[in-house]
Order: sequence, then C-alpha cells, then structure tokens
Amino acid sequence: MRPTDRAAHIKAIVFDVDGVLTDGGLWYGPTGEVMKRFDVKDGHAMVLARLTGLPIAILTARTSPIVEVRAQELKLARVFQGRREKGPAFEELCTELSLAPGEVAYMGDDVNDLPALSRAGLSACPADAVPLVRDAVHFVSAWPGGHGAARELIELVLQATGCWEQALDHARK
Repeated sequence: MRPTDRAAHIKAIVFDVDGVLTDGGLWYGPTGEVMKRFDVKDGHAMVLARLTGLPIAILTARTSPIVEVRAQELKLARVFQGRREKGPAFEELCTELSLAPGEVAYMGDDVNDLPALSRAGLSACPADAVPLVRDAVHFVSAWPGGHGAARELIELVLQATGCWEQALDHARK
C-alpha cells in the first residue's frame, strides 16, 4: 500500500523529538542546561493539524522541560516523555487517544523507534534517519529532522484525508 493510501486512514500523528522535531543536536549551557532547536514551520503545521481536528502527540525517550514548553505552546494532544520502551508507550498513547494503532502515524529516526514504527498505520522518518529505520518505514521524508520532516508528514496526512484546504483556510485568517 502506498504512503498516501495509508495516510488517508490516519486520525493522529505521533512524533519522536530528538532527530525528528529537532536536528538531534543537544546544546549544553555553562550550568548544564540543555537546549534544543525546533523548526517554526514544523510547529505551524502542527497548529494547522490541530485546528483541523488532527491530534498531534510526542513520544520521546528523553525528558526535557523544553519539550513540555514547546508542546504547551502548540497545544499538542499528548506528551509522553521518558518512555524508553516505545512500543508499549505507543500502544498506551493510542489507547489514550481512543484510536487503534493502525489509525496513528509515527515518525522516528533511530533504532529505538522501531517498536513504535512497526505498530503504526503509517510509519515515517526524516531523510537523515539511520539506514535501518529508512528501510523499515512506509514513508521517508525528503527533509531532515528538525528542518521540515514533520511538516511534510503532516501535509501528506492532511492532503490524503481531505483536510488540506481546511488547514489553508485557517492559515489565511
């Protein structure tokens, strides 16, 4: 089945953070604080998705106050942090969203994402994901993590579900 066919059945999207919503770099300040860079275009697509009724969630192995701040800013549906076992966490997240795993897309970039990717109705990764992940997913973005990969997946789903024009209407307001 083609990625666009799979995308037509998606009712929520879940993203890993490091290497997907960020470029994977961790910047440490002089007192040990960690900073991350998020792409504003990815964030705008998440807002448009939310406004069309497509929930967006985060599932990450790390725990960071920065992720919580970003999620609140974007009004994401769920945030699962510190979840190293991503397969069971993905299933738990689906249950909380009242969706079957086949109705949920997941984007990850490294081998620890494989258990969630294998359960998702549409599995995806950024262009710079590790080769094992690129070989395992339904959709490989043309963009690297933290630089438009999330937006590309969101646009794919919004277009395939017939919600793209509604998203553009929200953007034009």
